[in-house]
Amino acid sequence: MRATTATLPENKVKLTVELDDAEMNAAIDKAVVTVGRQVNIKGFRRGKVPRNVLIAHLGGPAALRGEAIRESMPDFYAHAVVEAGIDPIGQPDIDITAGEEEGNLTFECVVEIRPEVKVSGYQKLKVTIPSPMVTPDEVDAQINRYLETDAVLKDVDRPIVTGDMVTLDVRAEQVGMEGVEPFEVSDFMYAVGSNSLAPETDGLIVGMKAGEELSFTSTQPGGLDVSYVIQIKAVKERELPALDDEWVKDNTEWQSVEEMRNTLQDQMQRMRVMEAQMGKREAIASAVAELVAENESPAALLDAETNERLHELGHRLSNQNFTIETFLQATGQTAEQLIEVFRADALRAVRSDLALRAIVKAEKLEASTEEIEEELVKTALSMDVKPEVLRTNLYDSGRQVSFQAEVAKMKAQKWLEERVVYVDPEGAEINKELLEADQTAGLDL
Repeated sequence: MRATTATLPENKVKLTVELDDAEMNAAIDKAVVTVGRQVNIKGFRRGKVPRNVLIAHLGGPAALRGEAIRESMPDFYAHAVVEAGIDPIGQPDIDITAGEEEGNLTFECVVEIRPEVKVSGYQKLKVTIPSPMVTPDEVDAQINRYLETDAVLKDVDRPIVTGDMVTLDVRAEQVGMEGVEPFEVSDFMYAVGSNSLAPETDGLIVGMKAGEELSFTSTQPGGLDVSYVIQIKAVKERELPALDDEWVKDNTEWQSVEEMRNTLQDQMQRMRVMEAQMGKREAIASAVAELVAENESPAALLDAETNERLHELGHRLSNQNFTIETFLQATGQTAEQLIEVFRADALRAVRSDLALRAIVKAEKLEASTEEIEEELVKTALSMDVKPEVLRTNLYDSGRQVSFQAEVAKMKAQKWLEERVVYVDPEGAEINKELLEADQTAGLDL
């Protein structure tokens, strides 16, 4: 196979491909087997039809050759893409120019390829990730969660605050729905701040007192309005036991308050660092995406990314015996709104992809043969297939160039992770050394 390319306007290339007789004969032999299994000729079992009989049945050698070209064209194209080293993002427009009946087969393809963009500012990126630090107040709050398991409720005569337990009579009625009985419950024990009633409840009930009434209307998912009337009957606060060594010994795995506090501090710190570490990739992807203008994202890539997300959702729902329609009803969305959400995610992914590829080229981070092979072996292991099977699959599907690009993008991601400035949500710079150590040792994950 010989494959050459010529650049065309609008980010397209013309791929010219020529196959010799040996390659065409191999395709014809393959077609003989495939067609032989499909046709039903009297006197012969399927798959056992002699070649000359099959050719006569089809209408002569030219017909068999035509069938071979039709059947093998996807493979021809995929192999040509790899040979030419291009990265198509759309369906090709294929035109056979010679060899349909005899001789070397030649065809031309016009196809859109992934564009190359230029980005600036990536050398001085500043990205926000979760803070890896734990404050003493947060440790105290975690200790209080242990104490709450042994807390007692005490009646109070004061305005409600977050954390109180309040006794409520609740009446909820759908607005504008005649004939639907209202929902009523008495002596409902509600933890203020739990957000287990209507979303507005916690914000409105704080500051009220026992004996008062709360009325409001809440809009539920799907646009349904529900009117609530809540009678506040009693307010109780949790009275925590005294935190001392004796309580710690009797109720936890630790032997002292100091040991408990130090252990929780260490565990929380390591978990917080892990959260920050996991947030790096997403934060960098979002940051570099902003370096690429929206209009530089080809529609073909956007459509492919959006459709992939829809396909993944459909697959997950199918595994749970749900449909897209059921999902839309449950979430109160229209199909158009769902596609809009997925398309926004797809746009960011496409812009991030183009930016990382641009950084690969600008910083000369192309993947070496050894790096590509190492990643191929790792990927094959994760897929539970042999490396040679994956290697063949990438070639036959025309995704070899795309795989190589993904390995290079991983290098660019690592390059960025080592150079960006990380800040917490308050804008304070984070010490990179905190983000480098393995935090999982000794944790029960």
